Amino acid sequence: MNSIKKYIKKIYNSITKYIYTNRLFLTYLLIATIGTIILRDVTVRGDYFIAPLVTNIGLILLIGAFGYLVKPKNQFRYFFIWLCIFSLIETINSVYYIFYSSFASVAELATVTQLETVTDAVYTQLRLIDFVYILQPIIFYYIHSRLKASSYYNLLDKVESKKRMVAITLIGALIFLGYSFATATGKDYSRLSKQWDRPYIVERFGIIMYQFNDIFQTIQPKISSLFGYEEAYQMVNDYFTDAERPKYDEKNKYTDILNGYNIVYIHMESMQNFLMDLEFNGQEVVPNLKKLANEGLFFSNFYPQVSIGTSSDAEYMMLTGLLPVLNGTVFINYHANTFNTLATNLKEDGYYTFSMHGNLPGMWGRDKIHPNLGYMDMYFHDSFVFNDSKEEDNPDVVGLGINDKLFFQQAVSKLENIESTYSNYFGTLITLSNHTPWASNKAFTLDINDYYTDEVTGEEKSSCYLCDMDVGKYIVSSHYADEALGDFLNYIKESDYFNNTVFVFYGDHDAKLNYKNMNFLYNYDYKTGLLKDESDPTFIPYDSFDHQLTKKTPLIMWTKNEKLAKKLHGEVKTIMGMYDAVPTLYNMLGIESTYVLGHDIFNIKDDNIVVFPSGNYLTDKVYYNNSTGEYKLLKENIELEPNYIKDKLDYTEKVLEIGNAIVTYDLLNPEKREGK
Repeated sequence: MNSIKKYIKKIYNSITKYIYTNRLFLTYLLIATIGTIILRDVTVRGDYFIAPLVTNIGLILLIGAFGYLVKPKNQFRYFFIWLCIFSLIETINSVYYIFYSSFASVAELATVTQLETVTDAVYTQLRLIDFVYILQPIIFYYIHSRLKASSYYNLLDKVESKKRMVAITLIGALIFLGYSFATATGKDYSRLSKQWDRPYIVERFGIIMYQFNDIFQTIQPKISSLFGYEEAYQMVNDYFTDAERPKYDEKNKYTDILNGYNIVYIHMESMQNFLMDLEFNGQEVVPNLKKLANEGLFFSNFYPQVSIGTSSDAEYMMLTGLLPVLNGTVFINYHANTFNTLATNLKEDGYYTFSMHGNLPGMWGRDKIHPNLGYMDMYFHDSFVFNDSKEEDNPDVVGLGINDKLFFQQAVSKLENIESTYSNYFGTLITLSNHTPWASNKAFTLDINDYYTDEVTGEEKSSCYLCDMDVGKYIVSSHYADEALGDFLNYIKESDYFNNTVFVFYGDHDAKLNYKNMNFLYNYDYKTGLLKDESDPTFIPYDSFDHQLTKKTPLIMWTKNEKLAKKLHGEVKTIMGMYDAVPTLYNMLGIESTYVLGHDIFNIKDDNIVVFPSGNYLTDKVYYNNSTGEYKLLKENIELEPNYIKDKLDYTEKVLEIGNAIVTYDLLNPEKREGK
């Protein structure tokens, strides 16, 4: 009995001694761990908790072990630097998650320059919790000061055994990491190696593992591109020449229908389909967009497949029929590549090509990449006349720059001049007013108040529960953008020009509204101040899958040419992605499409699959969530083939890999191909 007591006392004394002589290290461990827990709580949360916590602790221990190789009086600097790094990682990712529901990559550091024009959007989204991480190094410094004032560091000089402490800490780190990796599944490792499902990686492995893996994944292609070109070339070549791969290149009733016509893209900022179903106080939110959809050829199930490049990713896909790169953005990180685009093909056919945007040319690096995408001329900020001061009451500016009404008005005169000068042309007009943060403006006219009579007092009342929510601000802003669109259509119709021109209107991406905002839009009861439940007859079911499916945007082909308008008319309900737009247009223009990942939608029809950069996919039968492995059937009484889900997932991963390789290795560069 005495021996047991002595043994327990010995253990107690050892633990007490360890804590007493490792107060600095344990403070570092505790503060760093708490930071990762807070970040997780305000971002992914998810079903996992122990696994990412264990992984984070393991990595914090692993990093901390090498601190013991430093002299005790210098250990503070080592741990302090790492806490600053952790603080920076957590702060950046906390803010980043608000905008993209994902996590930042070091490959995106070049996009920091974009903040020049979106600072208002950043400031309006910041939360107090986004600054809590900076307390980590501050608290650590305070504790260090207290320890320094005591005899702590002198004691360490006498008693600390570097090799022993490094070994003990490394063993602890390996135990934690060993548990994490031993309990990981094959799917976990696959996602970690590919890095394209960022939220899941953070959810399963923690933010530190994600960020370290991201650094490796960012550097690896740069290194591999020096040695791995042959393998990447072979993989892509095999994919596009595979005789067994289903081909969807037959002629159909739309083949060559646009041959010889001018094509103008209208890139509509953040415009979504659900707006067409909304009205407030008898006023439709987007009446002009609805009218346009009724007059033209409306693709009503069109899904953008953008990644963190948002608008720039949309431009890239609408020109190439490919997918965004998995790390960084094509526009910033790969602007010097060779591209095969709708613009380059039409330019070879004698078309004049151009782009127009009221923002600064450096936004998304458009001034560098647009020439490589095939644009001969660019009309940006300095090409438009307006008062660009930041005064609050400046009517010329809505949101980030020139208001859409002024932009379209001046763009029309430029288009007429282009038509007078060139026999054929292709161009892209990029709108701006509907860009987040959708700040209030005197130009906005939509009233989104709810008016009702109090059942008790009989008093007339109003409620504007949407006014302070992003979804309400977005709806009001979209109404203004729609007014500008209506003005533009009137300009075009009244002009003596554009009788040989087809306008392709598309929403570049969803508005990045969170689930809570959208659910409030559909199910908030302004009379009670509560969300409706299923017992309410007006309750609208809206789950996480519905939230993803709501992200579709308009794609409309429209012309004032009466003969052609009869053919470009009606609704196409087929599920399609943004990468399907170019091959569909190629068929209409009579251009042979080779290196595209999408398909002519009139040929592939219900066999189509929309692949998202997150690893999710959509068909006419299911929406599959790659993070959870769950899916939702989109039709009643449907039976899936035994391997349907897995086969589509394999295809999704393959297409993502192919699209990434084409960009990473610049595989469309003829000089590289010849020197292969």
